[in-house]
Amino acid sequence: MAKESVKAREVKRKKLAQKYAKKREELLAKGDYMAIQLIPRNASPVRQRNRCKLTGRPRGYIREFGICRNVLREMASFGLIPGVKKASW
Repeated sequence: MAKESVKAREVKRKKLAQKYAKKREELLAKGDYMAIQLIPRNASPVRQRNRCKLTGRPRGYIREFGICRNVLREMASFGLIPGVKKASW
């Protein structure tokens, strides 16, 4: 499990990116790169990291489900994800 502070930091980055999205887009269209540098760094969508919604794990993230591979495997084994079945042959 990721620390709560790391999860909170990601939430903060997401909010900042949404807040400054329109302004960033306008400045990029103008080509005013000096003004873009005045926007907070964490407002850039590139600085966001995909994390598992349940554990906060940053690696092995599966976009389709929004969870990491470990949690996906457990949930698939218990039949908690509709339409997904763990392969065994």
